[in-house]
Amino acid sequence: MKTKIMKKITITILCIIQFGLVSTNLKAKTQTKHDNLHARIDSYLNASESNGFSGSILVVKKGNIILSKGYGWSDRKNKIPVTSSSVFNIGSITKQFTATGILKLIEQGKIRTSDKISQFFDQVPSDKKDITIHQLLTHTSGISPRTGGFRYDEAENKSFLNEFFESELNPTTKIKHQYANANYILLSAIIELVSKQEYTDFLYENLWKPANMTATGYKKINFNSVRLAHGYYYDDTKGSWNDWGTTQEHLPLNNNHWYSIGKGDIHSSTEDLYKWHLALQKNNVLNAQSREMLETPYVPENSKETSHYGYGWAIFKSNRGTKIVTHDGSNGIYFSNFIRFVEEDVVIIALSNVILGQDSQNVAWHISRMVFDTNYQAKPVKKLSYELVYDFIRENQPDNSNNLIANLENNLGKKFTDKSVFNRIGSARISQEKTPDWGIELLKLNVQLFPEDGNLWDSLGGAYLAYKQTKKAIMSYKKALELTPKNNCHWCENSSKQLKELQNPALKKSSKKSSK
Repeated sequence: MKTKIMKKITITILCIIQFGLVSTNLKAKTQTKHDNLHARIDSYLNASESNGFSGSILVVKKGNIILSKGYGWSDRKNKIPVTSSSVFNIGSITKQFTATGILKLIEQGKIRTSDKISQFFDQVPSDKKDITIHQLLTHTSGISPRTGGFRYDEAENKSFLNEFFESELNPTTKIKHQYANANYILLSAIIELVSKQEYTDFLYENLWKPANMTATGYKKINFNSVRLAHGYYYDDTKGSWNDWGTTQEHLPLNNNHWYSIGKGDIHSSTEDLYKWHLALQKNNVLNAQSREMLETPYVPENSKETSHYGYGWAIFKSNRGTKIVTHDGSNGIYFSNFIRFVEEDVVIIALSNVILGQDSQNVAWHISRMVFDTNYQAKPVKKLSYELVYDFIRENQPDNSNNLIANLENNLGKKFTDKSVFNRIGSARISQEKTPDWGIELLKLNVQLFPEDGNLWDSLGGAYLAYKQTKKAIMSYKKALELTPKNNCHWCENSSKQLKELQNPALKKSSKKSSK
């Protein structure tokens, strides 16, 4: 009897050990997969960093943090690196917070998505009185994208409202999606009016505090300002990177921020935005019904209906047929992307303080492809084409210009097709160079690349004129006019004027006398 019992115990122990080994092996294999994915993503971002990319990246798969890391500089002058705690301007990712604030008021029984804006404002004209909150949330109000001024100019609440109500409405877009920031500015005004609180105070109490988000806000910060990432932009007239500073330095110090609020310019970190994702996922800030409203694809964003707009989110299907809930944002300096594969439990957040063309704006999408395709390795973000041109001309003489295109295409990894690069740099340098140098060489190279563009011939004519090369200037202006399009010839007036004066110097003298 004892022997049978001992045999059973032995078999049980062996099974436990064997199961434990299998379990350990599975964990080890899973960890190896995560390590491999981390290494691939990190390698891609390190290579991108060497070309000037700077930002904070968070990748989470089924609750496992694959990567949470900063690359590049948060503050170049003071040598402060970007970290996973660095705080960035998140641009239009702001809109999901505004939308959630509206849904919170709905949960509180204070408003409905079917409410018309005329219920909140007295001065609404007849053509806009039937615009609903739903239409504001989905950008189907018909309001023009041009409504409202520059985001960092001062504007009182009253003056913005007057602009909104006096603007011309496009009735054809009232059932179609037409992205317009003014919709979300008006929503923030509704939040303040209904809640009787300032926009950010309401969001903090109802959204950010319950989600334990400590680095998210609009103007106010409650953390060390060193965490704020400076924005950087490339000056293509001088060939250098400039420090734009932080968003807080550009926003109006008073409450006259009504070209910015609600639609953009909230700041946050990748860590905080992941907390936000978890709060939505667990229904901690919205109930399940409200969250479904937030993430419902209401209206097509394009004619092919491949993407739809929800409330502050864009929604579409992956190539695996799974649901993606996402939004990006930018103020022209910073760029952000927040991608949630809600059915596959994958989150990718990329916040950057530089924009290196389309490459740097697609970082999160390249990473997502690496997550789902073990064979895919993204190519590093390239340097800006403008910077590559300046790198070349600083190391070469103009007589080596024929090698510039090959150098550019080799570094960019694609055919060079941007007409504006040589035109902008060349024109800028003409005003800085006393004698013909790289400026005129770049403009000559541009018309060789794009001989059918009259605007480029007009620019070259101006360059020849600056160096008193009259015959060549006349030839260039004539060529510019030969290439006159059927309509919208923005260079024709200048080419005609310069050509007349060059061919008849007396006209130039008389025009100077009359101007006096």
